[in-house]
Amino acid sequence: MKINADLSLPVHVDTTALDWVPSPSPGVDRRMLDRDGDEVARATSVVRYAPGSEFPTHTHGGGEEFLVLDGVFSDEHGDFPAGTYVRNPVGSSHAPRTGPGCTILVKLRQMDPADQTQVTVDTNSGDWVEGDVPGLFRMPLHEYGTERVWLTKMGAGCVARPHDHPGGEEVFVLEGCVEDEAGLHPKGTWFRLPPGSFHSPRTEEGCLLWVKTGHLK
Repeated sequence: MKINADLSLPVHVDTTALDWVPSPSPGVDRRMLDRDGDEVARATSVVRYAPGSEFPTHTHGGGEEFLVLDGVFSDEHGDFPAGTYVRNPVGSSHAPRTGPGCTILVKLRQMDPADQTQVTVDTNSGDWVEGDVPGLFRMPLHEYGTERVWLTKMGAGCVARPHDHPGGEEVFVLEGCVEDEAGLHPKGTWFRLPPGSFHSPRTEEGCLLWVKTGHLK
């Protein structure tokens, strides 16, 4: 299966308009954003767990990275409420489950095997760093090699500096709406810009973004 698998092409997806696709586990459904492979795949997805659902114990052959969008995600390592960012390195394993239900943004098999740092960040209590223009703030989540992951918060009327992405960029709009040369990207939009791309983000109402750069080169 190939969905938006060519990393050299820009992609913009309104994830709220996608159908939910059942997974092998009852109560666990997916909206597939990009995918290269079948059930074992290099993939980016929005995954919805119904209340009381679970997924069998599995090993992350290429690592796993996720952000809890709503509800509470749980495994044998703890309970992770909305706003929690987690990285499980290559070779790790767990048995996901949820009590109240949850939705997560998850990336699979896209991690450098040498990056063996297990990361858990509660972004609800994280520290914001002031950016290079008024109204822009960032919360760093992880860094390895050329890869950078963070949250970006832009206040109403904020205009970021025009910039390029030598290693590509990936964005998920968590709140509000961001705009660039490709148009308006409201809450729930996922977009991926290939290496060498350039844009000028801005927002009228303000926005909160999950951002990842440097990983597509």
